[in-house]
Amino acid sequence: MHSLRIVIAPSGFKECLRAEEVAAAIGRGIRRATATAEIVELPLADGGEGFARTLIRLTAGSLRSTTVRGPVGQPVTANWGFLGGTTEATAVIDMASAAGLALVPQGERDPRRTTTYGVGQLIHAALDSGATRIIIGCGDSGTNDGGAGMAQALGIRMLDRTGREIRPGGIGLLDLATIDRSGLDPRIATTQIDVACNIHNVLCGPRGVARVYGAQKGASPQDIEHLQGGLERFAAVIRNACGIDMREMPGGGASGGLGAGLHALLGAALHPRYEIVSRYLDLDAHLEMADLVFTAEGGLDRQSACGKIPSEVGQRARRLGVPVIALAGTIRDDAEVMREHGIAAYFSTVPAPCALNVAMAEAATQIERCAENVMRTILVSMTISAGVRNRIAA
Repeated sequence: MHSLRIVIAPSGFKECLRAEEVAAAIGRGIRRATATAEIVELPLADGGEGFARTLIRLTAGSLRSTTVRGPVGQPVTANWGFLGGTTEATAVIDMASAAGLALVPQGERDPRRTTTYGVGQLIHAALDSGATRIIIGCGDSGTNDGGAGMAQALGIRMLDRTGREIRPGGIGLLDLATIDRSGLDPRIATTQIDVACNIHNVLCGPRGVARVYGAQKGASPQDIEHLQGGLERFAAVIRNACGIDMREMPGGGASGGLGAGLHALLGAALHPRYEIVSRYLDLDAHLEMADLVFTAEGGLDRQSACGKIPSEVGQRARRLGVPVIALAGTIRDDAEVMREHGIAAYFSTVPAPCALNVAMAEAATQIERCAENVMRTILVSMTISAGVRNRIAA
C-alpha cells in the first residue's frame, strides 16, 4: 500500500499569515500526526495579499520593492517583481501591497478617504524598469475610489465642475465631472495589462462593491450609500468619456472599483483570478496524484464560494474524485454552501473563543494543531475501515 499522498493548497489568512506560512503550518501539523505521508505544499494566491510573491515564486522570478504612497497617504514599501521563464518582460504586482486593507490602521479605516494612488506608482515603477506586460492582482483592498488615485498617479486628471482635481478617496467621486486622459503615461498604450480579480464583483447595482465590502473596510451604513453614489457617478462619467458601461461589468467592482478604472482608463483585460494563476501552476496535475487535499482561508462563508481559493481547489478536486478538507480561522453559518463546491468537511483553527488579536497572534500554532488533530482523526477512521474490511474478509 502506498503512503498517503496529501496536497496542501491554501490561501493566506488576510492581515495575518501569507499562504506560504499557512501551508507550512498545515504541513507541520500533518507530519506530527504521521511521518509516512507524502506531502506537497502548494500555497496559492487569488489576487490579494501575496499574489505577486506567489507568481514570482512559481516562475523563479525576481522580487523587487518600491516605496509608494499608501492608502492613507503614508509611505509604504510595496513588493512586486518580474516573472521568470518568460520571453517578454512581465511585471507582476498586487494592489494589496500598495493599497491593501492591512495597510490601513484600525483607527483610520475609512474608504471615503483611502486611495489607490500607490497602485499607479507601482505601475509606473514597472514601466520604468522595462515592463512590456503587467499582471495586476486585485484583492484585499482597503479602498473604494474606483481606481481614481491609480489613474492620477499615471497622469490622468479627475476633475470636478470647476476644473480642479477631486479629493482623494471614494468620497471624491461624488464631485467627478470630467476625466482628462491627455496626460496619461504614453507607455500604457503599448503595454499589455492583465488583471486577476473576483469576476463576481460589480461596480454598481444592488450588489455593488461598496454595499458588499464597504462595512469591512470601515464604512458606516450612511458612508456606504455615499460611496455607492460616488461609484455610480464614476460609471456615468466613464460612459461619457470612454463609451464604456462599467456599471455591471464582471470584475469591475474588484478592489473597490479598481477593476473598472484599470479596464476603462488603461485598457486592461479583466480575468477570473485563478485563470491567471493556472497559467503558471498546473494544480490539476498535483490533485490527480493526491489521496487527500487540505485547503484553508482566514474566514469561510458564502463569499468563499465566489471564486476564492477553497472553492477553486474544492471544485477541481471533486472532478477528480479527491476529498478536500478546509481549515479556517472563522466559520460562519452560511459556510455550509462550500459543501456544494467540493469541500467534504471544514474545521475552525481557533480552539476556543478569544479576542481577534489573540487569534491572529497565535494563528500559525492554531493551524498546526488543528491540522494535526484533523489528520489524527482521519488516521483513526482509516484504521477502523481497515479493521472492518479484515473482519468481513475473515
